[in-house]
Amino acid sequence: MEFITEYGMFLAKFMTIVLGLVIIAAGIFLFIMRARAGGEEHLDIKNLNQKYETMSLILNSQVLPKKEFKKVMKERKQEHKQKEKIHGDAKRKRIFVLDFRGDIKASDVSSLREEITALLTIADEQDEVVVKIESAGGTVHGYGLAASQLRRIRDKGIFLTVAVDKVAASGGYMMACVANRIIAGPFAILGSIGVLAQIPNFHRLLKKFDIDFEQLSAGKFKRSLTLFGENTDRDREKLQEELEDTHNLFKEFVKENRGQVDIDMIATGEHWHGKRALEFKLVDELRTSDDYLCDAAQKADVFEIRYERRKPLTEKIISFGIQLFDKIA
Repeated sequence: MEFITEYGMFLAKFMTIVLGLVIIAAGIFLFIMRARAGGEEHLDIKNLNQKYETMSLILNSQVLPKKEFKKVMKERKQEHKQKEKIHGDAKRKRIFVLDFRGDIKASDVSSLREEITALLTIADEQDEVVVKIESAGGTVHGYGLAASQLRRIRDKGIFLTVAVDKVAASGGYMMACVANRIIAGPFAILGSIGVLAQIPNFHRLLKKFDIDFEQLSAGKFKRSLTLFGENTDRDREKLQEELEDTHNLFKEFVKENRGQVDIDMIATGEHWHGKRALEFKLVDELRTSDDYLCDAAQKADVFEIRYERRKPLTEKIISFGIQLFDKIA
């Protein structure tokens, strides 16, 4: 009897271990399958007209008496019928809404380029594109590419509106200035047309601990400032020369796309809030994107387009680290 009891306990422990291993294996299998599906991508398209109307009906259903709500529903149906009679099969203006949230590397440009490529396959000169930008800037090449993507819209003769609710500074404004029209919130931050480079130097620390640092290069100006070597005045002058050249290119780009600004006055690296930005002609109108799109939905079909791609776990971790660094910096 004692043998049977001990055997039962052993069998229970063995089955528990096997079950645990099966669960772990299943978890690993699911993780691998999700990682393989990490590259799946698609366009998410939302009709904002329907969204606004649904919100209105839900709110009315809660705040109006039943008779009043039925009356509103009846009026809405009549309005729809009337519009169908007037417009028939005639094409209405379409507005395509894109959302760009920029980090230091302008990582969102990978989605932006796909969204623009997609909408340019159907959009024409009767349509409009609204891009909501929120970015404090970052790398020159990253935001240069993002601005070039927006330029594709204008090159097709499609009216481009940029909306800035919070911030479009430095590289963010490089993108915004491409637009036919810029609208901004009263306290949105705009401008910062300047170039910045900063780098720590550990040469004296290494020297203190008798650590040698060697770096070989071919080409007189292969590098300017360095993290670990001893920086010279010539190195600093070369980097400053490069910064000035980049700044001049930035100024030329803004002037080409927004000729009404006094470039010497605004290209000092300063930023301004919406009201002051309007005075300096950095923007055309003080208005939030919500207000603009709600009004536009009365006369046009408004579609929000998002390019979605499932990110692998490693990319999510890296993206989180970049966002955290942005906040700290």
